[in-house]
Amino acid sequence: MHPRRPARPAAAALALTSALAVLAGPAAAAPASAPGGHKSGRLPAVTPVAETAALFDDEQGGNANADDPAIWRNDADPGRSLVVATAKEGGLRVYDLGARQVQALPAPGGPGPGDSPGRFNNVDLVHRMRLSTGRADLAVVTDRGNDRLRFYRIDRDRPGGPLTDVTAPAVPPVFSASQGEINDQRTAYGLATWTDRATGRSYALVSRRHETRIALLELTAAPGGTVGYRLVRTLDLPSSFRLPNGASWTPCGEPGERPQVEGMVVDPADGTLYAGQEDVGIWRVRADLTSAPVLVDRVREYGVPAVYDAETEECTAGADPGYGGRRLSADVEGLTLVDEGHGDGYLMASSQGDDTFAFYDREREDGHAYEGGVRITARTRDLDGSEECDGAAALNQPLGRAFPHGLLVVQDGHDGPEDGLRTATGFKFVDLGEVLDALDD
Repeated sequence: MHPRRPARPAAAALALTSALAVLAGPAAAAPASAPGGHKSGRLPAVTPVAETAALFDDEQGGNANADDPAIWRNDADPGRSLVVATAKEGGLRVYDLGARQVQALPAPGGPGPGDSPGRFNNVDLVHRMRLSTGRADLAVVTDRGNDRLRFYRIDRDRPGGPLTDVTAPAVPPVFSASQGEINDQRTAYGLATWTDRATGRSYALVSRRHETRIALLELTAAPGGTVGYRLVRTLDLPSSFRLPNGASWTPCGEPGERPQVEGMVVDPADGTLYAGQEDVGIWRVRADLTSAPVLVDRVREYGVPAVYDAETEECTAGADPGYGGRRLSADVEGLTLVDEGHGDGYLMASSQGDDTFAFYDREREDGHAYEGGVRITARTRDLDGSEECDGAAALNQPLGRAFPHGLLVVQDGHDGPEDGLRTATGFKFVDLGEVLDALDD
């Protein structure tokens, strides 16, 4: 998530195959998607049903900052399902369907004085993973502060709270070779989980902060019902792009920082990973990272030249050559699937730069056509909408009386009316049925 700033231009290639950077050029040079969406030309507005209590990113608030949610369905009693959400240095929060907190778990500290503390960035779920103590549902978290994955077993009625830490004690850093590298925070960032239907094995796809790299980690059962992981392979997305006019374009950013990925989701129907490179667009690649990536859509700022100003820590943009997309404003953030069965449904992306949400046809055969978008706006003065949304999660299944038509949870980067002198963030709970109705209007 980036704070408000002047317009900044948007920022697979297997690491060993430099030719794929060239492959990305033609994909990037494709014509922008044609106009479409709501017939009035304006995106429809949907209002939230409930919101979590504000989290405050200061010492008094425990440096808690809402980021990414996941929805766990209680199959035995859907009305008692849960939302698990990250709060960065504030750890994890668990909410019921009324957006009431039922558990808070702290992020672990750093290993020594002066080392980076734990910082929970993204979360996803694994269902019925086989552990040494039996099968279990897990919440998987990227601990950006320590460059590791953390695992929490979900037991809805466990005394003391539904989540229990089952991380194996000796899990290694995901990307870093030393504590010094971890302290530099080029660490585990975005996350998507995936269970291969052919083998039953479960994986986590993890992006690296300030880099274009994505790692595929196989999740492994460890002694005592704990969970570890091993590296399978990595993939590097391009960091520079050939434009239709023959020029080379690199998204503007601080020196040494490459255009990173955060929002990711895997379509379980065909094992496809969708990855949001924040200042570039949405990529599609096999979840096992063995195929060349395809750029599904680009941000509006794609191809815009810019110069980084070290004093203001901002990028000053030049003239727009017109090579960007029409649906997404950097950053591309939370990605989630709306599953309508039989391979139908939507890929949803948070367009953080203009506070909207874009929906694409899930089916590859239809070229992921843009199907429309929505804004999530205030219901009342005290129940505001979503701005600068980081993470999002959708579940298109009935969840009791509260959400009989499914649930969409989105992060709110400015949780009003609390957001003011203190940075306040939170999560909004939205009736997914209302969102789908708005798309159909």
